[in-house]
Amino acid sequence: MRPMTFPRLCFAAGALALSACGAKNALEPPEGQPLPPPPYGAEEAPTASNLLSPAPEMRPQRSDELLKDSREREPDPFDLPPEG
Repeated sequence: MRPMTFPRLCFAAGALALSACGAKNALEPPEGQPLPPPPYGAEEAPTASNLLSPAPEMRPQRSDELLKDSREREPDPFDLPPEG
């Protein structure tokens, strides 16, 4: 082999492998297969839109008042200086 053939071959193989990774179609369950069971305690399985929209608890509001409730820290008895 010529010296530059092997790196080109490796680059082409890597590019081919990476190009095969992307899915172009929407995900759908396999035909004839049942959907996964609903979570424990749920009466029915959630839909894709329910799973993709986060609940308000998952997106808390930002608090800009960081220094409003600041307090001095109590001394830590386990915060020892390094041995030296």
